[in-house]
Amino acid sequence: MPSPAFISIGEPLFELNQPKGEDIFRKGHGGDTSNCAIAAARQGVSVGYLTAVGADQFGESFLSLWAAEGVDTSMVKRSQSAHTGLYFVTHGPDGHVFSYMRAGSAASRMTPEDVPAAYVEGARILHASGISLAISSSAADAVFAAMRIARGAGVTVSFDTNLRLRLWPLDRARAVIHAAATLSDILRPGLDDARHLTGLADPDHIVDFYLRLGPKIVALTLGDEGAIVATKERRERLPAVRVKLVDATGAGDMFDGAFLAEYLRTGDPFAAGRYANVAAALSTEGYGAVAPMPRRAAVEAAIRDGRG
Repeated sequence: MPSPAFISIGEPLFELNQPKGEDIFRKGHGGDTSNCAIAAARQGVSVGYLTAVGADQFGESFLSLWAAEGVDTSMVKRSQSAHTGLYFVTHGPDGHVFSYMRAGSAASRMTPEDVPAAYVEGARILHASGISLAISSSAADAVFAAMRIARGAGVTVSFDTNLRLRLWPLDRARAVIHAAATLSDILRPGLDDARHLTGLADPDHIVDFYLRLGPKIVALTLGDEGAIVATKERRERLPAVRVKLVDATGAGDMFDGAFLAEYLRTGDPFAAGRYANVAAALSTEGYGAVAPMPRRAAVEAAIRDGRG
């Protein structure tokens, strides 16, 4: 069986999201690289996920979700000794707040020996994130092993810096994330994270910094100010897409999945950026990370309507 075109590696997290004004928590699914895999699958790309889940109801829920979304789980490890990670989302005056129960999760116990080399070598894109590196030393080693396997096989490596200072101190995060950036062909930092990681404030200076590390493409998201997509030869600033904001959970992951799916289809990073900019905006019009993620038809309809 051939490998999917797009493979994501990292940690899924079962989501419990409390909407504003409600006392209950709604069930959902999260984890940045899982979100990205689903986002890409909804754009019509063949997708696989490299991870581990616990032999519990949360892991079973993910396996059912991925099957429904068309994400290949043939390489997902089922652990009998570790749990699937959880997180909670609440909403306050300053936006959404995350609380995690992920220490010792099945995905955090991944090792380089868990990376199926032939599966990675058969893909066209491998995607990982800073969170994939932060959850444990062994998981970081697994991600670096996957990235090196991909590079050795000519597979495009995509990396989202996705800084989580709750998981590790800034100096260590900066060193490890930037080491991963040097192995990446496509780098996707967010502005707030990039300011922490680089010490720079100006978005164009941040783009320049990351292009010097070696990626061929940098797609810097700017929150409600849009995004910048750049190569060494060209850069394009994408304006924000106006939407009725409900919940921005997973918007960056939506951008990643949509960008990579469209890049696979067109080979054009600027077309991919414009497409992803619209897709990410649409994903904020509902609650949760996965449920509001648009499919290709909705994104294309929004573009035809002049929203991007």
